[in-house]
Amino acid sequence: MNRYAFGYCMRQSFQSLSRNAWLALLTSGLIAISLVILGGFLLVTTNVNQFIRTLESNVEISVFLEEGVNAGEVENRIRTVEGVAEQTFVSKEEGLENFSRTMGDPTLLRDLEGENNPLPDLIRVRVTAPEQVAVVAEVVEAYPEVELVDYGEELVTRLMLITSRINALFLTLGVLIAFGAVFLIVNIIRLSAVARQEEVVVMKYMGASNGYIRFPFLMEGMVMGWTGTVIAVTVLGIMYSRLSSAFGQDSLILLFQPVTDMERLLPIFLGLMIMGTFMAGFGSLVSIRKYLRV
Repeated sequence: MNRYAFGYCMRQSFQSLSRNAWLALLTSGLIAISLVILGGFLLVTTNVNQFIRTLESNVEISVFLEEGVNAGEVENRIRTVEGVAEQTFVSKEEGLENFSRTMGDPTLLRDLEGENNPLPDLIRVRVTAPEQVAVVAEVVEAYPEVELVDYGEELVTRLMLITSRINALFLTLGVLIAFGAVFLIVNIIRLSAVARQEEVVVMKYMGASNGYIRFPFLMEGMVMGWTGTVIAVTVLGIMYSRLSSAFGQDSLILLFQPVTDMERLLPIFLGLMIMGTFMAGFGSLVSIRKYLRV
């Protein structure tokens, strides 16, 4: 196609959009609704995954030491264990003070201070991934300086099971919703093309080539798709900004902080724009294919 034919096809595309403005706006609106549903699900999934990672990061191993051992040496040995992210030493005095504070009365256990303190020194260990908790705990428990290791084995096992099921569920739902959005976009564009099938047939009988006929429809579909994605991204951006601000104020109550990192949000919005635009163009090509066989 030479540049004159290209320019003519572009003019024809925009003239057609102007003549069928209401149909184009309706099509763009329906595409926007499909993408808002998909984008909303992706944003929910992103926040749920962050919430799960927050829970997993709070899993820690409590290492209770034998009486009179050198805690520094034990910490150095633990630091070399693969999978250990950080560790915090809590002396028996700090442990008693923290326990008294949780009881609501700092003076309640004053008689147990000094030599009467029954608590052991403690090292709190956090690992890089929850899957490594059991392995690290087993290694540390074998140290002769360690009296007891506790990490809430049953709770960690349940957490791993729940998170794996949630990830599988959201992955399945995400794939289904994405296919549903693609199906809706293609069929919405198809309805738009069916309304203009006579135009395609006339151009075909007048000797226009298939590429010459396809190009204006491709451009129209992509313009309508792009318009729908802009609407969808704008609506999602405004809604998510307001919801994240509202939830962020109650993050301590809700136990999670909404995702606000643009490095994680931007791919979602860009992906929606690319998907909506090109799926609409693809839908236009599919829709007029059968009319080109006349």
